[in-house]
Amino acid sequence: MDIDTLITRINELARKKKSSGLTAEETIERDELRAVYLNNIRSNFRQQLDTIEFVEDTESSDNTKNSQK
Repeated sequence: MDIDTLITRINELARKKKSSGLTAEETIERDELRAVYLNNIRSNFRQQLDTIEFVEDTESSDNTKNSQK
């Protein structure tokens, strides 16, 4: 299931809950869809963090070292 379909279904269930309530099956479906959505968000966030590279600015480091003397 792609993310847009997932969000659409979660929103449908949220609207239905507000208007008439959810059945037990719909509540289970909603919880499962939310878990899939959150796992997707966490995975994407981890991927973004993994691609970050720390780069030390040598000029700034040199200035800092000289000012400490």
